[in-house]
Amino acid sequence: MQVRKNSDDSKAVETAVIVWFRNDLRIADNPALRHAEGSGRPVICLYILDETPGLRPMGGASLWWLDKSLKSLAESLEKLGNRLVLRKGVAAEVLDDVIAHTGATCVLWNRLYDKASIDRDTAIKARLKTAGVDGQSFNAGLLNEPWTVKNGAGQPYKVFTPYWRAARENLSHVVVEPAPRHLKSPEHFPRGESLVSWRLPPTKPDWSTGFDHWTPGESGALARLDGFLSGPVDGYGEKRDVPGVEATSGLSPHLHFGEIGPRQVWLAAHNAAEHGDAPAGEVDKFLSELGWREFNHAILFHWPDLPTKSFKPEFDRFPWARNDAFLEAWTKGQTGYPIVDAGMRELWATGFMHNRVRMIVASFLIKHLLVDWREGEAWFWDTLVDADLANNVGNWQWVAGSGADASPYFRIFNPIAQGEKFDPKGAYVRRWVPELRNVPDDVIHRPWTRALHPPTGAERLYAPPIVDHAQARAKAMEAYRSL
Repeated sequence: MQVRKNSDDSKAVETAVIVWFRNDLRIADNPALRHAEGSGRPVICLYILDETPGLRPMGGASLWWLDKSLKSLAESLEKLGNRLVLRKGVAAEVLDDVIAHTGATCVLWNRLYDKASIDRDTAIKARLKTAGVDGQSFNAGLLNEPWTVKNGAGQPYKVFTPYWRAARENLSHVVVEPAPRHLKSPEHFPRGESLVSWRLPPTKPDWSTGFDHWTPGESGALARLDGFLSGPVDGYGEKRDVPGVEATSGLSPHLHFGEIGPRQVWLAAHNAAEHGDAPAGEVDKFLSELGWREFNHAILFHWPDLPTKSFKPEFDRFPWARNDAFLEAWTKGQTGYPIVDAGMRELWATGFMHNRVRMIVASFLIKHLLVDWREGEAWFWDTLVDADLANNVGNWQWVAGSGADASPYFRIFNPIAQGEKFDPKGAYVRRWVPELRNVPDDVIHRPWTRALHPPTGAERLYAPPIVDHAQARAKAMEAYRSL
Protein backbone atom coordinates (compact mmCIF):
# COMPACT_ATOMS: atom_id res chain seq x y z
CA MET A 1 0.00 0.00 0.00
CA GLN A 2 1.40 3.35 -0.99
CA VAL A 3 0.45 6.72 0.44
CA ARG A 4 0.88 9.86 -1.63
CA LYS A 5 3.45 12.27 -0.19
CA ASN A 6 3.25 16.04 -0.41
CA SER A 7 5.99 17.33 -2.70
CA ASP A 8 6.34 20.58 -0.71
CA ASP A 9 7.14 19.71 2.90
CA SER A 10 6.95 23.39 3.86
CA LYS A 11 3.20 23.33 3.42
CA ALA A 12 1.07 21.66 6.07
CA VAL A 13 -1.39 19.24 4.52
CA GLU A 14 -4.65 18.44 6.29
CA THR A 15 -4.91 14.74 5.52
CA ALA A 16 -8.28 13.11 5.05
CA VAL A 17 -9.99 10.44 7.09
CA ILE A 18 -11.78 7.60 5.28
CA VAL A 19 -14.98 6.24 6.83
CA TRP A 20 -15.57 2.83 5.31
CA PHE A 21 -19.29 2.08 5.51
CA ARG A 22 -20.46 -1.54 5.62
CA ASN A 23 -23.55 -2.76 7.56
CA ASP A 24 -23.85 0.62 9.30
CA LEU A 25 -25.70 2.73 6.74
CA ARG A 26 -26.70 5.56 9.05
CA ILE A 27 -25.31 8.81 10.40
CA ALA A 28 -26.72 8.73 13.96
CA ASP A 29 -25.04 6.55 16.60
CA ASN A 30 -22.30 5.67 14.12
CA PRO A 31 -19.03 5.58 16.11
CA ALA A 32 -16.74 5.55 13.07
CA LEU A 33 -18.46 8.56 11.54
CA ARG A 34 -18.59 10.36 14.88
CA HIS A 35 -14.86 9.78 15.38
CA ALA A 36 -14.14 11.16 11.93
CA GLU A 37 -16.16 14.28 12.66
CA GLY A 38 -14.33 14.75 15.97
CA SER A 39 -10.96 14.70 14.22
CA GLY A 40 -11.82 17.97 12.50
CA ARG A 41 -10.25 16.64 9.31
CA PRO A 42 -11.78 16.22 5.85
CA VAL A 43 -13.88 13.05 5.64
CA ILE A 44 -14.18 10.67 2.71
CA CYS A 45 -17.33 8.54 3.09
CA LEU A 46 -16.75 5.32 1.17
CA TYR A 47 -18.96 2.31 0.49
CA ILE A 48 -17.37 -0.71 -1.18
CA LEU A 49 -19.44 -3.37 -2.90
CA ASP A 50 -16.94 -5.91 -1.72
CA GLU A 51 -15.72 -8.73 -3.95
CA THR A 52 -13.14 -10.10 -1.51
CA PRO A 53 -12.85 -13.88 -1.99
CA GLY A 54 -14.47 -15.83 0.83
CA LEU A 55 -17.22 -13.34 1.56
CA ARG A 56 -20.72 -14.62 0.91
CA PRO A 57 -22.30 -12.47 -1.85
CA MET A 58 -25.60 -10.80 -1.00
CA GLY A 59 -28.81 -12.40 -2.16
CA GLY A 60 -31.15 -10.78 -4.65
CA ALA A 61 -33.55 -9.32 -2.10
CA SER A 62 -30.67 -7.86 -0.08
CA LEU A 63 -29.27 -6.18 -3.19
CA TRP A 64 -32.68 -4.60 -3.80
CA TRP A 65 -32.62 -3.20 -0.26
CA LEU A 66 -28.99 -2.07 -0.52
CA ASP A 67 -29.78 0.03 -3.59
CA LYS A 68 -32.43 2.02 -1.70
CA SER A 69 -30.40 2.23 1.51
CA LEU A 70 -27.35 3.68 -0.24
CA LYS A 71 -29.53 6.31 -1.89
CA SER A 72 -30.85 7.30 1.52
CA LEU A 73 -27.37 7.44 3.05
CA ALA A 74 -26.08 9.55 0.17
CA GLU A 75 -28.88 12.07 0.71
CA SER A 76 -28.10 12.27 4.44
CA LEU A 77 -24.40 12.87 3.79
CA GLU A 78 -25.16 15.59 1.27
CA LYS A 79 -27.15 17.43 3.95
CA LEU A 80 -23.98 17.34 6.07
CA GLY A 81 -21.97 18.95 3.28
CA ASN A 82 -20.33 15.72 2.14
CA ARG A 83 -20.99 12.91 -0.31
CA LEU A 84 -20.94 9.12 -0.54
CA VAL A 85 -18.25 7.60 -2.76
CA LEU A 86 -19.18 4.22 -4.25
CA ARG A 87 -16.63 1.66 -5.43
CA LYS A 88 -16.83 -1.99 -6.40
CA GLY A 89 -13.97 -4.46 -6.00
CA VAL A 90 -11.77 -6.23 -3.47
CA ALA A 91 -11.87 -4.02 -0.37
CA ALA A 92 -8.12 -4.00 0.29
CA GLU A 93 -7.38 -2.99 -3.30
CA VAL A 94 -10.03 -0.28 -3.33
CA LEU A 95 -8.69 1.17 -0.10
CA ASP A 96 -5.16 1.10 -1.55
CA ASP A 97 -6.34 3.11 -4.53
CA VAL A 98 -8.36 5.66 -2.55
CA ILE A 99 -5.47 6.24 -0.12
CA ALA A 100 -2.98 6.59 -2.94
CA HIS A 101 -5.10 9.22 -4.70
CA THR A 102 -6.13 11.21 -1.64
CA GLY A 103 -3.24 10.95 0.79
CA ALA A 104 -5.61 9.80 3.53
CA THR A 105 -3.77 8.71 6.66
CA CYS A 106 -6.63 7.14 8.62
CA VAL A 107 -9.34 4.56 7.83
CA LEU A 108 -12.26 4.06 10.23
CA TRP A 109 -14.94 1.38 10.16
CA ASN A 110 -17.45 -0.42 12.37
CA ARG A 111 -16.89 -4.07 13.14
CA LEU A 112 -18.55 -7.19 11.73
CA TYR A 113 -18.35 -10.55 13.46
CA ASP A 114 -18.42 -13.39 10.90
CA LYS A 115 -15.14 -15.15 10.16
CA ALA A 116 -14.74 -13.96 6.58
CA SER A 117 -15.25 -10.32 7.57
CA ILE A 118 -12.91 -10.65 10.56
CA ASP A 119 -10.19 -12.23 8.41
CA ARG A 120 -10.55 -9.48 5.81
CA ASP A 121 -10.52 -6.67 8.37
CA THR A 122 -7.57 -8.11 10.30
CA ALA A 123 -5.52 -8.35 7.10
CA ILE A 124 -6.48 -4.81 6.07
CA LYS A 125 -5.60 -3.36 9.47
CA ALA A 126 -2.15 -4.99 9.28
CA ARG A 127 -1.72 -3.74 5.73
CA LEU A 128 -2.60 -0.19 6.77
CA LYS A 129 -0.15 -0.30 9.67
CA THR A 130 2.68 -1.39 7.39
CA ALA A 131 1.92 1.60 5.14
CA GLY A 132 1.87 4.02 8.05
CA VAL A 133 -1.90 4.49 7.85
CA ASP A 134 -3.98 4.42 11.00
CA GLY A 135 -6.79 1.84 10.98
CA GLN A 136 -9.41 1.86 13.72
CA SER A 137 -12.63 -0.09 14.22
CA PHE A 138 -15.64 0.43 16.48
CA ASN A 139 -18.82 -1.29 17.66
CA ALA A 140 -21.96 0.00 15.98
CA GLY A 141 -23.90 -3.22 15.45
CA LEU A 142 -24.32 -4.95 18.83
CA LEU A 143 -25.25 -4.07 22.39
CA ASN A 144 -22.46 -6.32 23.64
CA GLU A 145 -19.56 -7.51 21.58
CA PRO A 146 -19.29 -11.32 21.51
CA TRP A 147 -16.16 -11.64 23.62
CA THR A 148 -17.54 -9.50 26.45
CA VAL A 149 -20.26 -11.89 27.67
CA LYS A 150 -18.84 -15.06 29.25
CA ASN A 151 -20.00 -17.51 31.91
CA GLY A 152 -18.33 -18.05 35.28
CA ALA A 153 -15.75 -20.34 33.69
CA GLY A 154 -14.81 -17.71 31.13
CA GLN A 155 -16.51 -19.59 28.29
CA PRO A 156 -19.15 -18.34 25.84
CA TYR A 157 -22.74 -19.15 26.67
CA LYS A 158 -24.47 -21.90 24.68
CA VAL A 159 -27.95 -21.30 26.11
CA PHE A 160 -29.91 -18.12 25.51
CA THR A 161 -31.56 -17.45 28.88
CA PRO A 162 -28.37 -17.27 30.99
CA TYR A 163 -26.64 -15.44 28.13
CA TRP A 164 -29.30 -12.73 28.02
CA ARG A 165 -29.38 -12.45 31.81
CA ALA A 166 -25.63 -11.79 31.82
CA ALA A 167 -25.73 -9.55 28.75
CA ARG A 168 -28.36 -7.27 30.27
CA GLU A 169 -26.08 -6.52 33.22
CA ASN A 170 -23.89 -4.49 30.86
CA LEU A 171 -26.75 -2.35 29.57
CA SER A 172 -27.60 -0.08 32.48
CA HIS A 173 -25.95 2.94 30.85
CA VAL A 174 -26.60 2.64 27.14
CA VAL A 175 -25.65 5.84 25.30
CA VAL A 176 -26.71 6.85 21.80
CA GLU A 177 -24.41 9.27 20.04
CA PRO A 178 -26.08 12.03 18.00
CA ALA A 179 -25.62 12.41 14.29
CA PRO A 180 -22.85 14.74 13.09
CA ARG A 181 -23.97 18.27 12.25
CA HIS A 182 -21.35 18.76 9.54
CA LEU A 183 -18.67 16.69 7.83
CA LYS A 184 -15.76 18.58 6.34
CA SER A 185 -15.22 17.63 2.70
CA PRO A 186 -11.82 17.07 1.07
CA GLU A 187 -10.68 19.46 -1.63
CA HIS A 188 -10.90 16.64 -4.15
CA PHE A 189 -13.04 13.54 -3.81
CA PRO A 190 -11.67 10.22 -5.10
CA ARG A 191 -13.12 8.57 -8.17
CA GLY A 192 -16.49 6.96 -7.57
CA GLU A 193 -19.00 4.86 -9.46
CA SER A 194 -22.68 5.44 -10.04
CA LEU A 195 -25.19 3.37 -8.11
CA VAL A 196 -27.18 2.82 -11.29
CA SER A 197 -24.17 1.16 -12.93
CA TRP A 198 -24.21 -1.54 -10.25
CA ARG A 199 -27.67 -2.70 -11.40
CA LEU A 200 -28.69 -3.93 -7.97
CA PRO A 201 -32.52 -4.06 -8.38
CA PRO A 202 -33.97 -6.88 -10.50
CA THR A 203 -35.17 -6.00 -14.00
CA LYS A 204 -35.75 -9.08 -16.17
CA PRO A 205 -38.03 -9.99 -14.56
CA ASP A 206 -38.65 -7.45 -11.82
CA TRP A 207 -39.82 -9.68 -8.98
CA SER A 208 -39.64 -6.83 -6.46
CA THR A 209 -42.94 -5.12 -7.29
CA GLY A 210 -44.40 -6.29 -3.97
CA PHE A 211 -41.57 -4.75 -1.95
CA ASP A 212 -42.98 -1.22 -2.13
CA HIS A 213 -44.31 -1.24 1.43
CA TRP A 214 -40.71 -1.11 2.68
CA THR A 215 -38.89 2.18 3.21
CA PRO A 216 -35.17 1.34 3.31
CA GLY A 217 -32.90 3.91 4.90
CA GLU A 218 -32.32 5.59 8.23
CA SER A 219 -35.47 7.71 8.23
CA GLY A 220 -37.57 4.67 7.34
CA ALA A 221 -36.00 2.72 10.21
CA LEU A 222 -36.69 5.45 12.76
CA ALA A 223 -40.26 5.85 11.53
CA ARG A 224 -40.87 2.10 11.82
CA LEU A 225 -39.50 2.03 15.38
CA ASP A 226 -41.65 5.00 16.40
CA GLY A 227 -44.72 3.44 14.80
CA PHE A 228 -44.17 0.15 16.59
CA LEU A 229 -43.61 1.67 20.03
CA SER A 230 -46.67 3.90 19.69
CA GLY A 231 -49.09 1.05 18.98
CA PRO A 232 -48.31 -2.57 18.04
CA VAL A 233 -46.00 -3.13 21.01
CA ASP A 234 -49.14 -3.21 23.18
CA GLY A 235 -50.00 -6.91 23.20
CA TYR A 236 -46.75 -7.84 21.46
CA GLY A 237 -46.09 -10.93 23.56
CA GLU A 238 -49.26 -12.64 22.33
CA LYS A 239 -49.98 -11.02 18.98
CA ARG A 240 -46.44 -11.49 17.62
CA ASP A 241 -47.32 -15.13 16.91
CA VAL A 242 -50.39 -14.29 14.83
CA PRO A 243 -49.35 -13.91 11.17
CA GLY A 244 -52.61 -12.29 10.08
CA VAL A 245 -52.01 -9.31 12.40
CA GLU A 246 -49.47 -6.50 11.99
CA ALA A 247 -47.94 -6.89 15.45
CA THR A 248 -44.18 -7.22 14.92
CA SER A 249 -41.67 -4.39 14.60
CA GLY A 250 -40.41 -5.13 11.08
CA LEU A 251 -37.03 -3.74 12.14
CA SER A 252 -34.90 -6.74 11.16
CA PRO A 253 -33.79 -5.50 7.71
CA HIS A 254 -33.09 -2.03 9.11
CA LEU A 255 -30.98 -3.57 11.87
CA HIS A 256 -29.12 -5.83 9.46
CA PHE A 257 -28.10 -2.97 7.18
CA GLY A 258 -27.35 -0.77 10.16
CA GLU A 259 -29.88 1.90 9.27
CA ILE A 260 -30.69 1.85 12.95
CA GLY A 261 -28.51 0.50 15.74
CA PRO A 262 -29.48 -1.79 18.62
CA ARG A 263 -28.54 0.91 21.14
CA GLN A 264 -31.10 3.23 19.56
CA VAL A 265 -33.76 0.52 19.72
CA TRP A 266 -32.88 -0.38 23.31
CA LEU A 267 -32.98 3.19 24.55
CA ALA A 268 -36.17 4.15 22.70
CA ALA A 269 -37.99 1.07 23.98
CA HIS A 270 -36.86 1.66 27.57
CA ASN A 271 -37.86 5.31 27.40
CA ALA A 272 -41.31 4.35 26.08
CA ALA A 273 -41.79 1.97 29.02
CA GLU A 274 -40.48 4.42 31.61
CA HIS A 275 -42.76 7.20 30.41
CA GLY A 276 -45.80 4.94 30.33
CA ASP A 277 -46.08 5.07 26.55
CA ALA A 278 -45.68 1.29 26.24
CA PRO A 279 -46.35 -1.63 28.64
CA ALA A 280 -43.13 -2.58 30.42
CA GLY A 281 -43.77 -6.31 30.11
CA GLU A 282 -44.36 -6.09 26.37
CA VAL A 283 -41.24 -3.97 25.92
CA ASP A 284 -39.23 -6.54 27.85
CA LYS A 285 -40.47 -9.31 25.56
CA PHE A 286 -39.63 -7.22 22.50
CA LEU A 287 -36.13 -6.52 23.78
CA SER A 288 -35.56 -10.23 24.40
CA GLU A 289 -35.89 -10.65 20.63
CA LEU A 290 -33.10 -8.10 20.29
CA GLY A 291 -31.24 -10.29 22.76
CA TRP A 292 -31.77 -13.36 20.56
CA ARG A 293 -30.15 -11.43 17.70
CA GLU A 294 -27.18 -10.68 19.98
CA PHE A 295 -26.98 -14.35 21.01
CA ASN A 296 -26.87 -15.52 17.40
CA HIS A 297 -24.06 -13.11 16.59
CA ALA A 298 -22.11 -14.28 19.63
CA ILE A 299 -22.56 -17.93 18.66
CA LEU A 300 -21.39 -17.24 15.09
CA PHE A 301 -18.34 -15.39 16.41
CA HIS A 302 -17.30 -18.23 18.73
CA TRP A 303 -18.28 -21.03 16.32
CA PRO A 304 -17.34 -19.54 12.91
CA ASP A 305 -18.10 -22.71 10.91
CA LEU A 306 -21.79 -22.50 11.81
CA PRO A 307 -22.94 -21.68 8.24
CA THR A 308 -21.69 -25.06 7.00
CA LYS A 309 -21.39 -27.32 10.05
CA SER A 310 -23.78 -28.29 12.81
CA PHE A 311 -23.23 -26.65 16.19
CA LYS A 312 -23.83 -30.13 17.65
CA PRO A 313 -21.39 -32.29 15.63
CA GLU A 314 -23.52 -35.46 15.83
CA PHE A 315 -26.08 -33.80 13.57
CA ASP A 316 -23.58 -33.74 10.70
CA ARG A 317 -24.40 -37.46 10.35
CA PHE A 318 -28.09 -36.82 9.78
CA PRO A 319 -29.45 -38.91 6.86
CA TRP A 320 -30.79 -36.10 4.67
CA ALA A 321 -32.97 -37.12 1.74
CA ARG A 322 -32.04 -35.28 -1.44
CA ASN A 323 -35.35 -34.58 -3.19
CA ASP A 324 -35.36 -31.77 -5.74
CA ALA A 325 -39.10 -32.09 -6.36
CA PHE A 326 -39.87 -31.59 -2.66
CA LEU A 327 -37.50 -28.62 -2.46
CA GLU A 328 -39.06 -26.97 -5.51
CA ALA A 329 -42.59 -27.47 -4.18
CA TRP A 330 -41.52 -25.87 -0.91
CA THR A 331 -39.88 -22.84 -2.55
CA LYS A 332 -42.95 -22.24 -4.73
CA GLY A 333 -45.48 -22.61 -1.94
CA GLN A 334 -47.05 -25.75 -3.43
CA THR A 335 -46.76 -28.26 -0.59
CA GLY A 336 -50.50 -28.67 -0.05
CA TYR A 337 -50.26 -27.35 3.52
CA PRO A 338 -51.89 -23.89 3.53
CA ILE A 339 -49.88 -22.23 6.32
CA VAL A 340 -46.60 -23.42 4.74
CA ASP A 341 -47.60 -22.31 1.27
CA ALA A 342 -48.84 -18.94 2.51
CA GLY A 343 -45.49 -18.27 4.17
CA MET A 344 -43.44 -19.21 1.13
CA ARG A 345 -45.60 -17.07 -1.14
CA GLU A 346 -45.42 -14.13 1.26
CA LEU A 347 -41.64 -14.46 1.19
CA TRP A 348 -41.46 -14.39 -2.59
CA ALA A 349 -43.89 -11.50 -2.92
CA THR A 350 -42.59 -9.23 -0.15
CA GLY A 351 -39.04 -10.30 0.71
CA PHE A 352 -40.25 -11.10 4.22
CA MET A 353 -42.02 -13.76 6.23
CA HIS A 354 -43.74 -13.64 9.59
CA ASN A 355 -41.51 -15.04 12.36
CA ARG A 356 -43.90 -17.78 13.54
CA VAL A 357 -44.39 -18.91 9.95
CA ARG A 358 -40.60 -19.00 9.39
CA MET A 359 -40.39 -21.65 12.11
CA ILE A 360 -43.27 -23.61 10.59
CA VAL A 361 -41.89 -23.64 7.03
CA ALA A 362 -38.38 -24.45 8.25
CA SER A 363 -39.65 -27.33 10.37
CA PHE A 364 -41.66 -28.63 7.41
CA LEU A 365 -38.67 -28.62 5.06
CA ILE A 366 -36.33 -30.23 7.56
CA LYS A 367 -38.58 -32.67 9.41
CA HIS A 368 -41.40 -33.45 7.00
CA LEU A 369 -39.31 -33.52 3.82
CA LEU A 370 -35.92 -34.39 5.40
CA VAL A 371 -34.23 -31.77 3.20
CA ASP A 372 -30.93 -30.43 4.54
CA TRP A 373 -31.44 -27.19 6.48
CA ARG A 374 -28.63 -25.61 4.43
CA GLU A 375 -30.88 -25.76 1.36
CA GLY A 376 -33.55 -23.76 3.16
CA GLU A 377 -31.02 -21.33 4.61
CA ALA A 378 -29.67 -20.65 1.10
CA TRP A 379 -33.19 -19.94 -0.20
CA PHE A 380 -33.88 -17.56 2.66
CA TRP A 381 -30.51 -15.88 2.06
CA ASP A 382 -31.51 -15.05 -1.50
CA THR A 383 -35.12 -14.06 -0.90
CA LEU A 384 -35.20 -12.28 2.49
CA VAL A 385 -34.60 -8.54 2.70
CA ASP A 386 -33.37 -9.14 6.27
CA ALA A 387 -31.00 -11.98 5.34
CA ASP A 388 -28.45 -11.79 8.15
CA LEU A 389 -25.84 -14.54 8.33
CA ALA A 390 -25.85 -14.98 12.11
CA ASN A 391 -29.64 -14.92 12.43
CA ASN A 392 -30.36 -16.94 9.32
CA VAL A 393 -27.95 -19.75 10.17
CA GLY A 394 -28.67 -19.66 13.89
CA ASN A 395 -32.42 -19.91 13.43
CA TRP A 396 -32.25 -22.68 10.83
CA GLN A 397 -30.01 -24.75 13.08
CA TRP A 398 -32.32 -24.00 16.01
CA VAL A 399 -35.27 -25.51 14.13
CA ALA A 400 -33.19 -28.47 12.95
CA GLY A 401 -32.24 -29.25 16.55
CA SER A 402 -28.54 -28.99 15.67
CA GLY A 403 -27.93 -25.43 16.93
CA ALA A 404 -27.25 -23.65 20.19
CA ASP A 405 -30.14 -23.77 22.68
CA ALA A 406 -31.99 -25.56 19.90
CA SER A 407 -35.54 -26.77 19.68
CA PRO A 408 -35.49 -30.47 20.68
CA TYR A 409 -35.32 -32.85 17.72
CA PHE A 410 -38.67 -34.41 18.61
CA ARG A 411 -40.43 -31.03 18.32
CA ILE A 412 -41.97 -31.36 14.89
CA PHE A 413 -44.46 -28.64 14.06
CA ASN A 414 -47.79 -29.96 12.85
CA PRO A 415 -48.59 -27.48 10.06
CA ILE A 416 -52.33 -28.13 10.41
CA ALA A 417 -52.38 -27.53 14.18
CA GLN A 418 -50.08 -24.52 13.86
CA GLY A 419 -52.39 -22.97 11.30
CA GLU A 420 -55.50 -23.62 13.36
CA LYS A 421 -53.88 -22.17 16.47
CA PHE A 422 -52.29 -19.03 15.07
CA ASP A 423 -54.49 -18.34 12.02
CA PRO A 424 -57.85 -19.74 13.17
CA LYS A 425 -59.98 -17.71 10.75
CA GLY A 426 -57.55 -18.24 7.89
CA ALA A 427 -56.93 -14.52 7.33
CA TYR A 428 -53.25 -15.07 6.58
CA VAL A 429 -53.83 -18.11 4.38
CA ARG A 430 -56.57 -16.42 2.38
CA ARG A 431 -54.33 -13.45 1.67
CA TRP A 432 -51.47 -15.48 0.25
CA VAL A 433 -53.26 -18.58 -1.07
CA PRO A 434 -56.17 -17.07 -3.00
CA GLU A 435 -57.27 -20.51 -4.23
CA LEU A 436 -58.57 -21.10 -0.70
CA ARG A 437 -60.31 -17.76 -0.27
CA ASN A 438 -63.78 -19.28 -0.09
CA VAL A 439 -62.95 -22.35 1.98
CA PRO A 440 -64.82 -22.48 5.35
CA ASP A 441 -62.86 -21.64 8.48
CA ASP A 442 -63.13 -25.12 9.94
CA VAL A 443 -61.23 -26.74 7.06
CA ILE A 444 -59.07 -23.85 5.80
CA HIS A 445 -55.89 -25.55 7.09
CA ARG A 446 -56.82 -29.04 5.83
CA PRO A 447 -58.82 -28.39 2.66
CA TRP A 448 -58.33 -31.97 1.41
CA THR A 449 -60.80 -33.15 4.07
CA ARG A 450 -63.75 -31.27 2.57
CA ALA A 451 -66.10 -34.22 2.08
CA LEU A 452 -69.10 -32.05 2.92
CA HIS A 453 -67.83 -29.07 0.90
CA PRO A 454 -66.37 -30.32 -2.37
CA PRO A 455 -63.99 -27.77 -3.95
CA THR A 456 -65.13 -25.67 -6.89
CA GLY A 457 -63.43 -23.29 -9.27
CA ALA A 458 -60.03 -22.03 -8.17
CA GLU A 459 -60.05 -24.33 -5.13
CA ARG A 460 -59.51 -27.29 -7.44
CA LEU A 461 -56.17 -25.80 -8.45
CA TYR A 462 -54.77 -26.09 -4.95
CA ALA A 463 -52.34 -28.99 -4.73
CA PRO A 464 -52.95 -31.92 -2.34
CA PRO A 465 -50.35 -32.50 0.41
CA ILE A 466 -47.03 -33.76 -0.97
CA VAL A 467 -46.52 -35.85 2.19
CA ASP A 468 -48.80 -37.19 4.89
CA HIS A 469 -48.10 -35.47 8.20
CA ALA A 470 -48.27 -38.56 10.41
CA GLN A 471 -46.09 -40.65 8.09
CA ALA A 472 -43.57 -37.83 7.62
CA ARG A 473 -43.34 -37.29 11.36
CA ALA A 474 -42.69 -40.97 11.99
CA LYS A 475 -39.98 -41.03 9.32
CA ALA A 476 -38.32 -37.92 10.80
CA MET A 477 -38.33 -39.42 14.29
CA GLU A 478 -36.67 -42.55 12.95
CA ALA A 479 -34.00 -40.46 11.22
CA TYR A 480 -33.29 -38.41 14.35
CA ARG A 481 -33.12 -41.48 16.56
CA SER A 482 -30.53 -42.98 14.21
CA LEU A 483 -28.08 -40.41 15.52
